[in-house]
Amino acid sequence: MSADKKDKFVIYQIFTRLFGNRNTTNKVYGTIDENGCGKFNDIDDTALNALKGFGVTHLWYTGVLEHATLTDYSQFGINPDHPLIVKGIAGSPYAVKDYYDVDPDLAMDVPNRMQEFESLVTRTHAHDLKVLIDFIPNHVARQYHSDARPEGIRDFGEDDDNTVTFSPNNNFYYIPNHDFIVPEGHKPPLPVTNPYHERPAKATGNDVFQAQPSQYDWYETVKLNYGVDYLSGRTLHFDPIPSTWLKMRDILVYWTRKGVDGFRCDMAEMVPVEFWGWVIPEVKKENPAIIFIAEIYNPFEYRNYINVGKFDYLYDKVGLYNSLRRVIEGNGSASDITRIWQHESGDFSEHMLRFLENHDEQRIASQYFAGNPWTALPAMVLSATLHTGPLMLYFGQELGVDPTEQEGFQGEDGRTTIFDYWGVPEFQQWVNGGKFNEELLTTEQKTLREFYGNLNAFVLKNEAVYAGAFYDLQYVNADGQSFNYDKNIIYSYLRHTENQKLLFVYNFHESRTVETLVKVPQDAWANVLKLGNTGSYKLKPVFPVEVPQIQLPAADITSMGVHIELPPISSFVFEIVPK
Repeated sequence: MSADKKDKFVIYQIFTRLFGNRNTTNKVYGTIDENGCGKFNDIDDTALNALKGFGVTHLWYTGVLEHATLTDYSQFGINPDHPLIVKGIAGSPYAVKDYYDVDPDLAMDVPNRMQEFESLVTRTHAHDLKVLIDFIPNHVARQYHSDARPEGIRDFGEDDDNTVTFSPNNNFYYIPNHDFIVPEGHKPPLPVTNPYHERPAKATGNDVFQAQPSQYDWYETVKLNYGVDYLSGRTLHFDPIPSTWLKMRDILVYWTRKGVDGFRCDMAEMVPVEFWGWVIPEVKKENPAIIFIAEIYNPFEYRNYINVGKFDYLYDKVGLYNSLRRVIEGNGSASDITRIWQHESGDFSEHMLRFLENHDEQRIASQYFAGNPWTALPAMVLSATLHTGPLMLYFGQELGVDPTEQEGFQGEDGRTTIFDYWGVPEFQQWVNGGKFNEELLTTEQKTLREFYGNLNAFVLKNEAVYAGAFYDLQYVNADGQSFNYDKNIIYSYLRHTENQKLLFVYNFHESRTVETLVKVPQDAWANVLKLGNTGSYKLKPVFPVEVPQIQLPAADITSMGVHIELPPISSFVFEIVPK
């Protein structure tokens, strides 16, 4: 990869409803008036300047589209949602109620909500930051109805024949002659004064083709029809182009024209790859630089969704996240990382989006994960530097957010709620009444945030990281080939370009200090790094910089190895330079 090819970027995921909320009430199932709600306007120039200084490049504003909610906005012409088909008080941002509108919760002035979002896009761009939003293609809220769609746009289901289970021309799947039955176990937080009517019942979002889903299904959503007849052997009907394809293209173009720079596509693998291969080039006619990120959990489909589906990036959840989480929790081996990059090597490792937190996953600091935000730092450095693909952080990750209370529908599960109104105490300390500074942070929080900020700067400023090739050193050091190199807790590799050579060494163990030798094989030294076999070289610490410098003859590095003392949960990065 050419050193001038700089695709590395850092996404900061903002759960918009929670980001700017300064209310500290935090009542279980509290209303918007009781618990408060963040707004588009909270993400002001002060906040954006602080995020830019933190080293992020892209902001993923989560929960922007109008979705089902138990907050009543009928006075503004928005139909209320039935409590039997809404999860939580605020509702799931993935139960979209109008693809052409934004969430009224996020507006200071509800009738002016779209203008407030457009102003946020303009502000974000003014700080040289890119805007990402969710695109939820697989399902919509059960009571979907767009009252904001442009003139001439037909609504989903408006032209459907609901007397048949499937038709290529339908937007939904139906269970004819059956009423939808609310799952047993659903307990709405607000009183129910009348039953919910849906006849015929529509198929549920997670491919449940029956009138009554379970309480564990995505029962608040209905599945969209992209021309796949699931009940007849998954037969495909893509010619002529299905109605849903055309409507989704129009929606994506609509948001692209509003200045959105990219889409994180929810459960992209539940939508046929052929659709993506058609629609992404269509949208890129509007903006060739726009990016598409797929939430995908089937590694066997990765190449398909890049090569056929034309996605720019894919979630690396099942691969790297899962492997690193096992290592962090003491249930895995660092050598598992080798198998991950081998599976992803070649044509798509640079397309993998790495992370350790997002809205779906448990917080690192919670008792359900690491129980300590510091334990994950070596894994975070590795996630950021293993290849050239982007890195993602979830808001508050850099402060050690640890959810310890039940917020509402989601319960107490180590995640920050996506269903209810809430305030995030650790994050509110940084928000600090709109100052967005470190005045109220503890010393530990300041140090943790500094680490993440330094990591963001490091990956964006070092050529070997953002544009370099990768070389795994595990095989030449593990299995007793190097002194005291425990392959279960130590990992090492090189990242390199013609101009920069970096050595990465990690100790993932939470309490054990390790003295070890790390060898760079002669072939890699001479033919990969293209370094001379004579003379001495300095191993100059570049992250963190406080580590002592090492100086060795080239022959010692390739034969005996570099002697390094690795404290518990540590990561060292050295630049290899001639003496």
